[in-house]
Amino acid sequence: MKRRDFSLQLAVVGLGTAWAGSAVAQAGPVEGTHYTKLSQPVAVTAPAGKIEVLEFFSYGCPHCYALEPTLEGWAKRLPADVVFKRVPVGFNALYENYQKIYYALEAMGQAEHMHRKVFDAIHQQRQRLDKEADLAAFMSANGLDGAKFIEMYKSFGVQTKARQAQQLSQAYKIDGVPAMAVQGRYVTSGSQAGSNERALAVTDALVQSLRKPT
Repeated sequence: MKRRDFSLQLAVVGLGTAWAGSAVAQAGPVEGTHYTKLSQPVAVTAPAGKIEVLEFFSYGCPHCYALEPTLEGWAKRLPADVVFKRVPVGFNALYENYQKIYYALEAMGQAEHMHRKVFDAIHQQRQRLDKEADLAAFMSANGLDGAKFIEMYKSFGVQTKARQAQQLSQAYKIDGVPAMAVQGRYVTSGSQAGSNERALAVTDALVQSLRKPT
């Protein structure tokens, strides 16, 4: 979802065929067409010898929600030298609230457990989850300490994480989600690659290119 009202049609093909059937399958993804190379690289936090891959997303984005099952399976199959992280964006006030939800859950060690449940609540159950009382009730209904969650949600640490995520999305020049970033150098998205599934295949190709001797 763009900052503007932008509709991205998801492909119905599986990830295994999303890239293989394209005209550029033999040559691989093309810079400027399927991905962007940043003119100013962004610092990464992955340990030496690891490749950092980021997904920029928002709980409010329907395209992120639609991609999530595929992305989740893809992330589980990543090789050991890839460090995958999620970065929630804050394009507007509601998305900024959703940033804090993610980082509060992360601080509680519940991000992976609750990630799909938050998505489902917003997109299936049509909950906004932008009021503290509703958030506390939702977390309590899912087995968490609602009061503790709100404490974390309002904490300085979570505010700092959200601010850092904003700075990171600006450094990568992210103007729509979902988007993938690789090792501080490359960015791709469904609008560039042709679909969100193809963006994952482009990400795989970029990761592989970083392993090649220079």
